Amino acid sequence: MKGIQVAQYVKGPKELKVTELSDPKPGPDDYLIEVHAAATNFFDILQIQGKYQHQPPFPWVSGAEFSGIVLATPANSKSPPKYPVGSKVFGASQGAYAAQVCAKEVQLLPVPAGWSFADAAGLFVTAPTSYGALVLRAGVKAGDIVLVHAAAGGVGLAAVQVAKAFGATVIATAGSARKLEVARAFGADHVVDYRAADWPDQRGVDIVYDPVGMVDKSTKCIAWNGRILVVGFAAGAIEKVAMNKVLLKNISLVGIHWGQYAVHEKESVPVVWEGIGKLIAQGKFRGTTFTDQEYVGLERIPDALLALGGRETWGKVVVKVPQGAQSKL
Repeated sequence: MKGIQVAQYVKGPKELKVTELSDPKPGPDDYLIEVHAAATNFFDILQIQGKYQHQPPFPWVSGAEFSGIVLATPANSKSPPKYPVGSKVFGASQGAYAAQVCAKEVQLLPVPAGWSFADAAGLFVTAPTSYGALVLRAGVKAGDIVLVHAAAGGVGLAAVQVAKAFGATVIATAGSARKLEVARAFGADHVVDYRAADWPDQRGVDIVYDPVGMVDKSTKCIAWNGRILVVGFAAGAIEKVAMNKVLLKNISLVGIHWGQYAVHEKESVPVVWEGIGKLIAQGKFRGTTFTDQEYVGLERIPDALLALGGRETWGKVVVKVPQGAQSKL
């Protein structure tokens, strides 16, 4: 098969190459998936440089998020398996930047009815992060005012949709006119350019969704009893917050580490996905695939990662992986 293998750390995506590799050998608990689309993530860029917290032993195939078709079921699977051969699935497992990938059952979900492989490929990380943050951690409800930072990013657009689905008013921040336009197209009621110095002068925000690292400034616009969701640090720096601000407004600083729910709170995982499934079925949550530029073929993975890392994109940057005439991307 073709894939992008990393035998030594590289300086950046430009150094990644597609080569001919041996087909993956599934373990007794693995499904074998034919990859039809692979989604890019910032952590993919960190991982190829040796800067991520999870570094597989060399050599390894890059990429994590994917969608595709089941080619083989686990030898140890129940009869019948949850996902029979031919099932359309999406998920996350090391090695997504390849024609085939192995994944365990807990790493897979069925592609939603009517969804393309491209849209499904970007669902596994962003949707539960945003749903878990807003619903489980912040208790979003009708009437809340929710400020979503980096609202045109993958998790940002998911957060905008979840907040709107629960009846909240959404204020979206982004750093360009195009990104503000996209945030509004996905349901944001108001948009703010966070390059403007006066954006923290907004008042009365009940929930702040922050995947960037703007907590300290957000304490200025948060309301009494407000909740600030600490989702990530895309800006590259881990903040120090003046804790007197937290005290004076009765603020809650709330972390969300979705990846660890499967370890520490397994019972919440199906609840979150059930909730997401209902929003999809109701037409309140749709795919966030970046459409201003199309990426087709594994050879375009470096270009997609460079665009993602350069903050040139919105939503989920997905690379389609043609597998023949039967592939409907």
